[in-house]
Amino acid sequence: MAKFGEGDKRWIVTERPDGTNVHNWHWAETNCLQWSRTFFRTLFADVAVTHGDLSVTVRKVEKLDGEAYVNVRKGKVIPGYEIAVTLAWEGEACGSDGKVLQKVNGAVEIPYISDENAGEDPDVRVTVKDGGEVGKRLKEVVVEKVKPVILEKVRVWVESMAKGGPVKDDLEAKKVVSQKNNSDRSSNSNINSNGNNENELKKNEKSEGKKGFKTISLTERFNCRAKDLFEILMDENRWRGFTHSNAKISKKVGGEFSIFDGSVTGRNLELQEGKLIVQKWRFGSWHDGIQSTVRIVFEEPESGVTVVKLTHSDVPEEDRYGNATVVENTERGWRDLIFQRISAMFSFGI
Repeated sequence: MAKFGEGDKRWIVTERPDGTNVHNWHWAETNCLQWSRTFFRTLFADVAVTHGDLSVTVRKVEKLDGEAYVNVRKGKVIPGYEIAVTLAWEGEACGSDGKVLQKVNGAVEIPYISDENAGEDPDVRVTVKDGGEVGKRLKEVVVEKVKPVILEKVRVWVESMAKGGPVKDDLEAKKVVSQKNNSDRSSNSNINSNGNNENELKKNEKSEGKKGFKTISLTERFNCRAKDLFEILMDENRWRGFTHSNAKISKKVGGEFSIFDGSVTGRNLELQEGKLIVQKWRFGSWHDGIQSTVRIVFEEPESGVTVVKLTHSDVPEEDRYGNATVVENTERGWRDLIFQRISAMFSFGI
């Protein structure tokens, strides 16, 4: 992940004298680290759990380091972050009369919260300074009762980053203005269209496909036979090799597959050796029930050269966590994590 301030200058907006980023056409990058520190302090200001004669309170956010930023282009939010968080907690053991018998301090470390794992709960490590019996019991309370609360708070921050973090309110304000302007233009258009707008709307809806979904189209060339490339994409052992991740792939029509350590699952719809692969694809971070369709056509325009034409349709624009980068990430995954790695590992590059 690129660090804050190290983005490609071609995509970073140059400041105008009036400070305007026209139509948000260029990347507008906002550092969110300090905002995140304040956000976490607010999130954990009232975390307290009582369990029998034991009680635990998160005292403070002791440390939050790393990087966190939000990129915005044409109204689309692309968060980036890799942070580590340390929380200080205090536990108490009380007697039957309610008086505090012993106090114990400890820490909760979350060493890695990253946008690359936005759909997964991060690792949480609980430590206690007192090694006695009371300390052990309090640590168990933190693990069993406090940890789920902490993870829920982290999810709130992840969702807030996906919506724009500190620039969320500004984005929503611009969206309201944009919707109003679009509504005004639509009304004027309806008045002057003499009935033609309805037909044009139907035409556009048909060409764009389902609302909220996009189609990815890619064409790649390889120095190999189509049969060889087909076999690589359908072979779980070679898939593990070029992706460095676990994979289970059925070679039968109707058979299921699981790739990238289970983050992508699906089944085969149509297979023609060296000619065609059609599959249903689903990412675990998508909303329940959503499936996309992958169609890969293999062509050999000349001996030893294969052209792959990929069409990945019904890709949702947002995932269940509000991340609006699904289409971009999916296209980049095909290009960088699959096709380029196949070219490099098997020396198929042109």
